Formats: sequence, structure tokens, C-alpha cells
Amino acid sequence: MPEPYKECSLAGPGLSSRNARASAAILLQQLYRGRSLSALLDSGMDGIAAADTALVKEFCFGVARWWPQLEALAALLLVRPLKPKDEDISALILLGLYQLLHMRVAPHAALAETVEAARVLKKPWASGLINAVLRRFQRERQALLERVQGKSAARYACPDWLLQRFSQAWPDHWVQLVEASLERPPMSLRVNLSRTSRQTYIEMLRQAGMPAAPIPWVDSGLVLKNAVGIERLPGFEAGLVSVQDGGAQLAAGVLKPAAGESVLDCCAAPGGKSGHLLEWANAIALTAVDIDPQRNSRVRENLDRLSFAAEIYQGDASRPCGAWAARHYDRILLDVPCTATGVIRRHPDIKLLRKADDVAPLVEMQRRILHAIWPLLKPGGILLYATCSLLPEENHRQVASFLDVRSDARERVIENRWGHACEVGRQTLPGEDTMDGFYYACLEKC
Repeated sequence: MPEPYKECSLAGPGLSSRNARASAAILLQQLYRGRSLSALLDSGMDGIAAADTALVKEFCFGVARWWPQLEALAALLLVRPLKPKDEDISALILLGLYQLLHMRVAPHAALAETVEAARVLKKPWASGLINAVLRRFQRERQALLERVQGKSAARYACPDWLLQRFSQAWPDHWVQLVEASLERPPMSLRVNLSRTSRQTYIEMLRQAGMPAAPIPWVDSGLVLKNAVGIERLPGFEAGLVSVQDGGAQLAAGVLKPAAGESVLDCCAAPGGKSGHLLEWANAIALTAVDIDPQRNSRVRENLDRLSFAAEIYQGDASRPCGAWAARHYDRILLDVPCTATGVIRRHPDIKLLRKADDVAPLVEMQRRILHAIWPLLKPGGILLYATCSLLPEENHRQVASFLDVRSDARERVIENRWGHACEVGRQTLPGEDTMDGFYYACLEKC
């Protein structure tokens, strides 16, 4: 059982910013204790040299992506498990294995730098252990890999409970989606079509030495051949383009808000879909609501960059109250909290943080939110139910149950050909047409 999380700064005399591996080990230790990589990278990079930032992120995301495989190998290599207080050393062992298996790092450099990281962390006793474990892996690599291949979790680098859910939900596609979730995600862009055309922006990228290709099914979507920092994107600060997965960009084209309509974006943070709705029809009256005030500030930042206005409220979608809840809307985008199993390739820590017991409470929360928000929709209006999950109980089963008990609701079939048709709605799967896994169902109020 992991120890309770304790705040741990990367800054200070004991941690050299020159050793990216020691920095990554501290972050991975906190990940094991329940903090997400997004939160850690937002708040925990202060003590890391700018030149090491990209490498630390690569270490953290890479180890998280392959954690079940690396953990299985470590269990074979260690004579006895390390104590909970030494989770940073466990993280260094996983990191060393990750470098030897999945990175183009010279083996001698990976080994020497990982051993040195134990000294930087003021645990010199662990240097010999790490050296012995990694050298043994080098000697017995093939035999060890063959042993862990017999365990599904290690073979697919995915927890057993999640593999079982995927195989039940997608019997013809589960291997494909699991393997796609292990890939590095592409850098996908959304061109602001209210300001420029996709072809014009492709040319701007070409001139900047950044080749890109269109995303199928999405008029605004592009995928860069090579990821770059957002500051290098032509016109980013001026609002010509945003970073957004192609699957997330499908929402605006399904909801199709029209000029003059009132639109509610519920559970809106960080505001990517809000911005896209305004790009689609900037004469709409948009209200964006999210329960998290800090994430709400991201909605404001994103809309300010795009030069769009919206009313932004903090609010609990399961208990609507206040000015935003006293209105009725022509269109509602309801992007409910979910397991996020469709975006694992972008957030690989989901495999470590999410547990089987989390699913039922999330399904119940989604049910409460859907029933609570439905009365805010005008007769004849459209509600788009959305998740970034691959699990049926959060998606088409959730919506089908809603339709069974609401006589004033009916499905408006999504006629597009992207993704896969479900009992209700449509689902994209990770890696197909460059997209992540998203579910959409369109409901009309009778």
C-alpha cells in the first residue's frame, strides 16, 4: 500500500538539476502515491534546469506508459521488494529499464547516470543495487522478457482489469486499441476556420519547416509530422490555431450550433471545445461551466487568446444552481467526467491511477449529471453527450438507460461515417484516423 502523499520539492541542496533521472524519480514516486502527471508537471518542475525539462517529461511519460511491463521485470530482478520509503529507488530501477528497453540511450550512459541519480537522492547504498539489477537485465534480457510475456498485463503494459474491460467491450479491436494506447500521440492541431483556411495554414507550416497532414473527417484538423513547442506554431498567440486531438474536434460538427443560439458547454475546462464552438459559429451566446475554479481560469485564457467572449461560471453540473442554471439553451455540450480510457496514449498515468472500483462511481455521477442538465435544454434543442472513455457503461449503455426513462428524449442518429456505430451514438478508437478514443451521442428534446 503506498504511503500517503507528502509534498516534495525538486528544488534544494540535495538535488542537482543536472541529473534529470533523479528529478524524474521524485516525480514518479509521487505519481505512484496518487498524483497525476499533469498536476506534477504543472507544479513540480521549478527545480529542474530548462535544458533538462524535455528529458524529464520523456522519462515520466515513458515509464508511466510501460509501467506494468517494467514493474513485472523489476519484480523478477529484485531478490526482495524495496520498502515503501524507497519508492524513489524503485522508480529509478523502472527508469533504468525503460531506457534500456525503449529509448535510444547508450546502455553504458543509461546505467551510469541512473546509478549516479541514487547518490544525488542521498541514497548511495542504492547505487550498487541499481547497478547490479540493470547489469543483470542486460545479461538476461531475452529470457526475462520471455518470462513476462506470459503475463497479459506485462505483455500489453496494461492492468489486467482494464484489459478485461477492453476485450469484453471491443472483442474485435481490443489488441489494436491497447497497442495504439502505447504509442506516442501525434501533435494534432485545430485551425481556426473563422480566421483562415486549413490549406492556408498548411502552407504557413510548410514555410516554417513543419510539414502537416489533414485529419480525416475534421475540416479544421491537422497532424504535424513532428511535434514542436506551441510557441513555434505560426499565429498561435494570435489565435490562428489551437492544439486539440482530432477526436475532440468532432464535437462541434455534431452539435452544429447556429448563429443566435444559446449554447451551454458543461464541464467545459480547459476550454478547447468551447473555443471550437465559437469558431464554428461565433455569433452564438456561449455559457461555459466547470466545477474547478483553477481549470476555469484555463477556459478564460484559451478564449482570450482566440479573442472570443463567453460567460464563464463555476458550478456543479450534478446540482445546477445560479444564473447559468436559470436559463434554457438551444444546444448543450455535456462532456462528462469519465475514466478517460480513450486518451491513455496522451495520459499514460491513467493506467496507474485509475482502478476498477472507480468505474461504478463515475457511471453514477454521469447519470446524475445527465438527468440534472437535461431540464436546461429547450424543447427541440440538442444535447451532445460526450466522453473520452472506451467503456460501454459510461457511453452507449448510459445513454440508452437515460432514453429508457425519459419520454421527452430521443436519439438523433449521428450520420457521419467516422468511428464505430454503437447501440446509441458513435465511438472513435485510439489510433484510428490519428484520433484518440471519444464517444458521442446526440439527444433531441421532444
